[in-house]
Amino acid sequence: MRRYLLETGPLAAYLNGRSTAVQLLSPWIAQREAATSILVYAEIVEYFKSLPRFEQHHAELRQLLHVVHPYFPTYGILERYADIRRALRPPHGPGLIGDIDTLIAATALERELTIVTTDHDFDRVPALSSMIVSVRN
Repeated sequence: MRRYLLETGPLAAYLNGRSTAVQLLSPWIAQREAATSILVYAEIVEYFKSLPRFEQHHAELRQLLHVVHPYFPTYGILERYADIRRALRPPHGPGLIGDIDTLIAATALERELTIVTTDHDFDRVPALSSMIVSVRN
């Protein structure tokens, strides 16, 4: 049963072999409790394109997505996105977060997953269950 949605920071750290990320995420991945958003895939690919061993990193990411399920946007997720944007928009909310982060948060909410992130911006999303982690060694 999937329980966690891995956001860009922790998933990239895991793929880079950072020990804190590997220790935290490995059990969830092994038990197939981890998922992600296809938008996280896009952000990680962008990051990996700046590294010298892009092909190797890209292949490792694609292999990992055989066990870390990538969710694609659905109508339900996109409607959640709209609700989140409206809730965060001033003057009624604390302020908007980026569109991709909003879509990732909407995915976690729609799939009833806890988002695992390094980004405190997700704290502003109403009703989102989040786990802020440090993945620096």
